Amino acid sequence: MDQFFGMFSQADSATIHVYQQTMRYLIPVLVTLLLIRCIRPLLTFRREPEIWAWLKLEDDRLLPITHWESIIGSSKRSDVVISLPGVSKTHAVLTRYDDGSWTISDRGTKSGIRVNGERIDICALEPEDEINIGGVNMHLVPISRRQELKLAELRTKATHPIHSIANVLLLTVIQCLIGISYLFALDIQYAQPVFTGFLGMMICQWALLIFYICIKKPSFEIEAIAFFLCTMGMAAIAAVKPGESVKQLLALVMGLSLFLFLGWAMRDLERAKKLRYYAAVAGVGFLLITMLFGQEYHGAKNWIVIGGMSFQLSELSKVCFVFVGASTMDRIVNKRNLILFIGYTLAVCGCLAVMNDFGTALIFFTAFLLIAYIRSGSVGTVALACTSLGFAGVIALKIAPHALRRFSSWRHIWEDPLNKGYQQTRAIMCLASGGLFGLGAGKGWMENVFAADSDVVIATVAEEWGLLIVLMMICCVLAFGMFAIRSAAVERSTFFTIGSCAAAGILLVQAILNALGTVDILPLTGVTFPFVSNGGSSMIGTWGLLAFVKAADTRQNASFAVRQSKEGRPDDE
Repeated sequence: MDQFFGMFSQADSATIHVYQQTMRYLIPVLVTLLLIRCIRPLLTFRREPEIWAWLKLEDDRLLPITHWESIIGSSKRSDVVISLPGVSKTHAVLTRYDDGSWTISDRGTKSGIRVNGERIDICALEPEDEINIGGVNMHLVPISRRQELKLAELRTKATHPIHSIANVLLLTVIQCLIGISYLFALDIQYAQPVFTGFLGMMICQWALLIFYICIKKPSFEIEAIAFFLCTMGMAAIAAVKPGESVKQLLALVMGLSLFLFLGWAMRDLERAKKLRYYAAVAGVGFLLITMLFGQEYHGAKNWIVIGGMSFQLSELSKVCFVFVGASTMDRIVNKRNLILFIGYTLAVCGCLAVMNDFGTALIFFTAFLLIAYIRSGSVGTVALACTSLGFAGVIALKIAPHALRRFSSWRHIWEDPLNKGYQQTRAIMCLASGGLFGLGAGKGWMENVFAADSDVVIATVAEEWGLLIVLMMICCVLAFGMFAIRSAAVERSTFFTIGSCAAAGILLVQAILNALGTVDILPLTGVTFPFVSNGGSSMIGTWGLLAFVKAADTRQNASFAVRQSKEGRPDDE
């Protein structure tokens, strides 16, 4: 191996110069091609609704049921609209389960629901049952097994395996070219960890793709985008702390393990509901452990140190929070459940306030706003929550000097460029010096700046690989958010809608806070850039959040987290 690495360190300087200069312009072209191939299918797939059953009214009208959870009411916002005087705006909730069974539940209306003449709160349904909602009689007519199979065939097909293999081949070429750039630029003592980091990452992505192909779920666009971001993160580490490349690779492996576990958990909606309670306990437990045993770092007590290794457990709490907040329709219409979630949010944010980790608290609150809006559909609810945040923020600035110092330098970094503004002023200058195409691998100055591989990582990437690459990184996170929004209209369960939108929202807000904080448009909060910033906890947490986005992919055979009809019940008519 020493001979292999020595080949790079002893290469002719003219050869190295030509190679590095070529990579400055070639890498943006290859990345652009990769992202077009990966993002376009996510934003252009047909969003056709699935019809799982029909409500047959007395006049023989058939009303389609297009979700596993549907609100029946007279409001235009209801999933099944029955505009008759006796029907309340949101009268009932019709729910389908994984085994194909159905239930109907009352939303606490005066006229209620009757099934076969008996008033019920919640009741299992059979096709021959007569349902009366607000004086309107109807029957539920589920689709047959044969129709379910036909429905699966009509859905937008996932990417062909050859397309996914081509994407990963292109990504591998990009990773090899970037990795070789750093082998040319670094001292031989750092060559092995950087080589191991890049090689291990390539092995991970190919192993995951082969697993997908074996289980006949070949769509790999979301994962390819995430691995590209991980590649730029590995490049930033190679530029600043090359010795930590292997540690980042281990975090990537653990993140992928969590990604696959959550995908398995969400494959069965009933199993996901049960695991939500364990997630609630774990989410608060991680924060309590940090409160009791954590070490303070730059004013925030958010690190657990074990045997020289540091962990930020609040990153894992984000995954738990989304899991807890993602509810099925029967729980959304239960006000008690919403109150409990608000209480849970206050407990989480309270722990973070005690820890002085206000940047993470802001991320949690953003997730809460997204979940609250999707649950209630009320702008007033969100406005009230934002007002509460404003009061809490004022109090935090009064009682927490750490938070006040952060805000005191905001928009004033050039007034004290050698002290409070040092980190950001240097980051901005390095970002500017890189221009559109960067200076080349190993030619940056950001290694002299604190947190160059985490808090201000975009400046490190921009200095060596150019502003174009940074803009592409931001587009990647935007693509996750747009895909979650597009998928929401055709999701089978509100669990996937809330989970994917909340997770994508967290990733997007983190990217915005990190990027705009670096250039002093927003206060520098210490929030990481998803998949890019150095840190095991951050890497594991972001892959966990990506699992919710992946579970929202209902294209035919696209996500291992979605069970297709032919994988379900025994064949029957």
